[in-house]
Amino acid sequence: MKSLAITALTFLISAGASAQTPPPANDGPVVVTMGEGTVKRAPDRAWVTIAAESRAKTPGEVQKMNADAMSAVMQKLKGVGLPPEAIRTAAYELRPEFDYVNNRQTLRGYVARNAVEVRVDDLPKLGEVIDVAVGAGATSVSGIRFDLKDRSSAEQTALQRAVADARAQADTAAQAAGMKVERVVRIEVHRDTSMPPPRPMMTMRAEMAMNAEPPMAPGELEIKATVTLTAAIR
Repeated sequence: MKSLAITALTFLISAGASAQTPPPANDGPVVVTMGEGTVKRAPDRAWVTIAAESRAKTPGEVQKMNADAMSAVMQKLKGVGLPPEAIRTAAYELRPEFDYVNNRQTLRGYVARNAVEVRVDDLPKLGEVIDVAVGAGATSVSGIRFDLKDRSSAEQTALQRAVADARAQADTAAQAAGMKVERVVRIEVHRDTSMPPPRPMMTMRAEMAMNAEPPMAPGELEIKATVTLTAAIR
């Protein structure tokens, strides 16, 4: 009797352990498809890099000139309604400049360049922001980049479309083989971690600027999502 009790207890323990073990992976036929989803949206936000460049004979003199020039630009930018957090320093450079005559290097002076990246949330104001900055003393405008304030919503919609596309392909492939999709086994989302390039790219020098707001053509942004779907079929 004691032996039987031990045997029964062992069976119960084994049964409990097997109930917690995940079922073995499906080893039946599967279909693997890749789906893509695309969302097009008109941009409602832009970034632009605005710089002031100065030249002088000494480092101290050129730094002061450049600081005065950029302060005037910043003051004008704030005057068009840009919040403080929408303006950040992108780069600062101070370097000597040389002349080369008869294989001899002669110090000409120093150049200082201060660049700020400006975020414009009211897109119709972009032309005004550029015009005001150049009028205040900015010597170059470059790297205009358009984007969406609510980019995550567009990305989610693109992902939903990509999954639906992959599932539709799986159903079509299974039906063509006289089978049907039993369940989705796996979905892999392929994320693009690279930053989108500036769109469009432009550079405007102060001497080329006209006393009018430059025309802007934001166009459309295209947000894409790609997935790989694995489905069990029978």
